[in-house]
Amino acid sequence: MNEKKKLQEVDLYKPIQKYFVREGFEVYGEVKDCDIAAVKEDELVIIELKLTLSVDLLIQAAKRQKLSDQVYIGIPRPKGRLNSKQWTDKCHLVKRLELGLIVVSFSGNRARAEILFHPTSMNRPQIKAQNKRKRIALMKEIEGRSSDFNIGGSSRTKIMTAYKENCIQIACYLEKFGPLSPKALVEMGTGMKTSSILTKNYYEWFDRIKRGTYVISEKGYEEIKEYPELKEYYLKQLTEKMKQNE
Repeated sequence: MNEKKKLQEVDLYKPIQKYFVREGFEVYGEVKDCDIAAVKEDELVIIELKLTLSVDLLIQAAKRQKLSDQVYIGIPRPKGRLNSKQWTDKCHLVKRLELGLIVVSFSGNRARAEILFHPTSMNRPQIKAQNKRKRIALMKEIEGRSSDFNIGGSSRTKIMTAYKENCIQIACYLEKFGPLSPKALVEMGTGMKTSSILTKNYYEWFDRIKRGTYVISEKGYEEIKEYPELKEYYLKQLTEKMKQNE
């Protein structure tokens, strides 16, 4: 295709038409609002065309699924890498909508259509089984949080994680009771990761004053002031635990 000519949706038609004709289909353009309709015996294929993979294109194609299970979207082949995360995520969405994807490559005056994947039904139980470990990790993270301290959609703000909450809990008890051992902290309810948290000291909130004994650092003392609600929560939790053990 001439580089100086601006690409249009109609430029996608011929290469896609030729592809399906070679596969034994009769191909028709602009049939009852469908950009392309291809027929072979009782099989009906519908292709919707756009210059970019957009939400409008996905909506348009999803509507065509009322007429056929074989619905594709056709776009120019992207200039970037087809193994990039952004492109892979887009393809994942198209597959989840049970649509097929056709890309058209242009080189000089030649154009070629290529089917990247066909429409297939999603096997949701299989997908969930394949991602079981991620689901378990998500549930563990939720269980490790005492409350919701994050705003959904945040990207440039500090995120409160279960790990950080655990660090705050340990720092809170060290501030309240002074030097403590990992064993003593675990008995107070800080969990089995206590020793690892103290050793790694990711936030630099802890100082080891002797073997097996830790105190809160100056940095820790200052930084946990930012979490008064959590400090109150953990001290209240410990008070209730001590009453139950009396």
